[in-house]
Amino acid sequence: MPVKDMAYFMYNLFRLKKYLKYIFIIILFLIYYFGVFTHFFELDYFTDFEYPLGTNISKCIINMRSGNSDQLPCIKINPFEYDLLLANNNKCDKNIHLLILVKSSLNNFERRSVIRKTWGFESRFSDVFTKTVFVLGKSYDIDLEKRITDEHKQYGDIVQYDFIDQYFNNTIKTLNAIKWASTHCNNSRFYFFSDDDMYVSIKNLLRYLRNPFEYPHYLNQEIKGKQSQHNLPSDIELFTGYVFNSYPLRHQISKWYVSLNEYPYHMWPPYVTAGAYVLSHAVLIKFHYGSYYTKLFRFDDIYLGLLAKKLNISPLHCKYIYFYKKYYSPSSYKYVIASHGYDNTEELYNVWLEQKSYGNA
Repeated sequence: MPVKDMAYFMYNLFRLKKYLKYIFIIILFLIYYFGVFTHFFELDYFTDFEYPLGTNISKCIINMRSGNSDQLPCIKINPFEYDLLLANNNKCDKNIHLLILVKSSLNNFERRSVIRKTWGFESRFSDVFTKTVFVLGKSYDIDLEKRITDEHKQYGDIVQYDFIDQYFNNTIKTLNAIKWASTHCNNSRFYFFSDDDMYVSIKNLLRYLRNPFEYPHYLNQEIKGKQSQHNLPSDIELFTGYVFNSYPLRHQISKWYVSLNEYPYHMWPPYVTAGAYVLSHAVLIKFHYGSYYTKLFRFDDIYLGLLAKKLNISPLHCKYIYFYKKYYSPSSYKYVIASHGYDNTEELYNVWLEQKSYGNA
């Protein structure tokens, strides 16, 4: 190699070595930032899982319902002392089949209005009693709060608790919804929880709840004149929706980043996406009491999955409840129970009306 080329090579090598440590530091930082190393320190979900309160909370629930709620090891770790600001105490003055609880944001007046006219309409079916409420937090905006109060005076369907209505309080909103349903509407057989940007077919939901294990196949059998067994026991433990089996996101750039301190295991328990799901009465009561003994988690769907895990309740997957926006055509929504992504109220109204005309909503 010529002397000139050798000198040039040595010069570049020297420069590379000079910056090598900085490159190495940057690479390490990126590996840390995107959570690559974190996975090596995760605990095995299948062998090591334990989540506070570290005891059999099923026994705690029995103790609590019998009046012995503070005996060791059953010490409440979540008091849930949020004041109820607005509610209609006569909403469930008679036995109903289905209570619809819509988790809504304060400013979404138009969404609530359209839901009242479509899938939340309480007199939709003369032979099946349903009721609808909208669950809200509060705001520091006095004018906004006045509008909410006026809305409740007009419709009587707002359930509002004393917590700030924001994204990372969704678990608090969900648990307060469960609490209200458990204490103020304890005479419903099923409880349907939904976000306010969902298309929902209550007709298909009721069909599904007749036989969730064979929907929609049993409908086709009945059309052919065959009888299908669809008398669910009154004490059935049903927690159903779109079920995920997934892993915590460890890269810190993610909105859903979870540290090892917050959750140390390599997998989540099976959980139902929070957009739409159903609880039977038995599960609602267990979730209500079990939440007093289970450490809060900021993602509401994960938290209900944690509750279900600790209570030995297996979520039932329903592929007809879509966590994404299902492509719409008149025929493709025949069996759809719910679909996410309907923040456009005009679109929701038109789709629902069309499906109603086809007998699917």
